[in-house]
Amino acid sequence: MVDGFRWIRPGSFVLYLVFFFLSAALSEANIGDFDEYWQQRKLMADAAAEATSVEKEDIGTRREMMGTTTRKSKFSGPCRATNPIDRCWRCRQDWATDRKRLARCAKGFGRNTTGGLAGKFYVVTDGTDDDVVNPRPGTLRWGVIQIEPLWITFAKTMIITLKEELIIRGDKTIDGRGVQVRITNGAQLTLQFVNNVIIHNIHINDIVSSNKDGGYVRDSPDHFGWRTVSDGDGITVFGSTNVWLDHLSLSNCQDGLIDVIAKSTGVTISNCHLTNHNDVMLFSSSDKHPEDQIMQITVAFNHFGRGLVQRMPRCRWGFFHVVNNDYTHWLMYAIGGSKAPTIISQGNRYIAPPNLAAKQVTKQHDTPESVWKNWVWHSENDLFMEGAYFTVTGGQINRQFNKKDLIKPRNGSYVTRLTRYAGSLACTPGKPC
Repeated sequence: MVDGFRWIRPGSFVLYLVFFFLSAALSEANIGDFDEYWQQRKLMADAAAEATSVEKEDIGTRREMMGTTTRKSKFSGPCRATNPIDRCWRCRQDWATDRKRLARCAKGFGRNTTGGLAGKFYVVTDGTDDDVVNPRPGTLRWGVIQIEPLWITFAKTMIITLKEELIIRGDKTIDGRGVQVRITNGAQLTLQFVNNVIIHNIHINDIVSSNKDGGYVRDSPDHFGWRTVSDGDGITVFGSTNVWLDHLSLSNCQDGLIDVIAKSTGVTISNCHLTNHNDVMLFSSSDKHPEDQIMQITVAFNHFGRGLVQRMPRCRWGFFHVVNNDYTHWLMYAIGGSKAPTIISQGNRYIAPPNLAAKQVTKQHDTPESVWKNWVWHSENDLFMEGAYFTVTGGQINRQFNKKDLIKPRNGSYVTRLTRYAGSLACTPGKPC
């Protein structure tokens, strides 16, 4: 027998193949040791993804999908909640004493997200992140790794520099209202194999990859493990469901601002202000991941602002509803994709750059026209300015979706009003936000 080789029984060989392909799929998961703990987390996440993406009752039709018709810092006057998400909570004087009302307000594919609604409040009093294996009570890291649901708030304005990626467990809300919270000049936020997370009203900028060797990071009160080098995204959503990212200000991260990958679904990204970045949003990370057909993501009421280049978003495989966003800047293109994603653009404003070669909103990546002409990329009631144009392709929408998951769009001419307060808000307790 040749050294290093031995016969594997058929049953063992099947098991070997399972773990081989699993390891390949997780090569980008930053998990250095895919132990029994992470195996169980993945199994639970896969089950949640299947349940989230297929709600058989109340299935929508194409008619229901297609059939309707200087920002906050410079605005003074009475509170004006200009879109349906903000109208749910923002102009109420009691928002600070009724914070959990926010859990009723998600719309789009992430509409079932309630975060830490069922849990206690946890107040971050310590903005340091000195010990990522044994974090101190009072720190953000200690709060996000707890098993039970928590609604996390902040005692004061803070600048937080993460030593290693912040691994957020499910059933959490990170609520930065009432103070200014900035996560900057450190590692990223990571949601991995979790369900039910809200991240609301914080700044995330200048995120960098973690140290070159990786390191041990605690992800639960009873577990820590070796993490490889993180990418330097602002936020990575990996294999997770029911996620709502709202009123975030994001800029200038090492990799992407927001990456949603690895069978993540039931996600809404809303009311965010994004600036000064190249690869803005990535939805599915590889042409070799057909399992990402399960993805359903809503991008709504966001302002894609100065200094952006491309990927707003860049999509593969799944179903993406891009509704009532303001695209005021891009250098290459706004929305791109490959592997036949369904992209429905409704009521957005697209303002093209001066470059004549960059007027097209859309980009079909590495695919001949004979193939991409059949992809379902639709535009309805979008407003095109400065020569911008959207290449419409495909026919009927052939994906199942629950009509409750769709935000009813306004015409693109309303976008300035709908996105006026995108980004992190300056909220004062006792006054409308």
